[in-house]
Amino acid sequence: MQHIRTIVARELELVNQHIIEQLQSNVPLVENIGHYIVDAGGKRLRPLLVLLSAAALGKCSEPHTKFAAVIEFIHTATLLHDDVVDISSLRRGRPTANAEFGNAPSVLVGDFLYTRAFQLMVQLQSMDVLRFMADTTNTIAEGEVLQLTRAGDPSTSAQQYLEVITRKTAVLFAAACHGAALLGDYDQQTRQRQHDFGLNLGIAFQMIDDVLDYEGDPAAMGKNIGDDLTEGKPTLPLIFTLANGTDSEQALVHDAISNKSADHMDEIIVAVERCGALDYTRNQARHYHDLALASLEHLPASPYRSALADITALSINRDR
Repeated sequence: MQHIRTIVARELELVNQHIIEQLQSNVPLVENIGHYIVDAGGKRLRPLLVLLSAAALGKCSEPHTKFAAVIEFIHTATLLHDDVVDISSLRRGRPTANAEFGNAPSVLVGDFLYTRAFQLMVQLQSMDVLRFMADTTNTIAEGEVLQLTRAGDPSTSAQQYLEVITRKTAVLFAAACHGAALLGDYDQQTRQRQHDFGLNLGIAFQMIDDVLDYEGDPAAMGKNIGDDLTEGKPTLPLIFTLANGTDSEQALVHDAISNKSADHMDEIIVAVERCGALDYTRNQARHYHDLALASLEHLPASPYRSALADITALSINRDR
């Protein structure tokens, strides 16, 4: 990732400047929590997708750096809200904002970041971008609610799981790439290809996240292994195990999801590995990885297109 960041280092620095400027508030707690979550590190993956997509298409301008900041603000707001809903205590290797400052301040600062994102979008003076991002943010919110309704439900199907991760995660990846083309005033076909690239990349990325919940290194990931199970999330490895595990494995996973419990985490890890659920999920992620790569073929050869391909490869070959 460090090599990829170097390719757009100047533009990424402008994004960081926009973020710092837009975090300013005359309410100290807003700035404190905003900086706490934004400065926690993270991959800055979604802003990178904006910058690299714009450069690969021909030009990365100042509006693109502002739009990249918008994407990061929306992503950060969803993290704040997610951690409250999921009662998470650890993210990126340190206490979550809600653990540090409390639930109510975290939710309200998440709202601040959402609205700040739209204030920044107004500066872009593009009704198309504003309309597109309003629809995207609404879809993300629906995805959050849909995930909540599926929590604790072991009857969730693979298709229903795919709908959740598409709405909740992948659409913001798609928005980063689509928005870059939209700001550059490219034709509809180009916009759609960029959208498809981001969407499929986001699906692959989330599927690997769900694999890492059962085989990842907590120190590398910066979160607790088994968090998804504690929240009762029926992710693809569990859905596969429910369909292909032994009777005892199916009963074990069924009860864990229903009771939102990771009490038998070690046994569940053995079960998802034994029945091939992790390999199956990785293969599904590779399918979406391949679809994402195919959407890049229309772009002219350049270091920026290569960097997008590298990000796509990293999305399925990572330990955090």
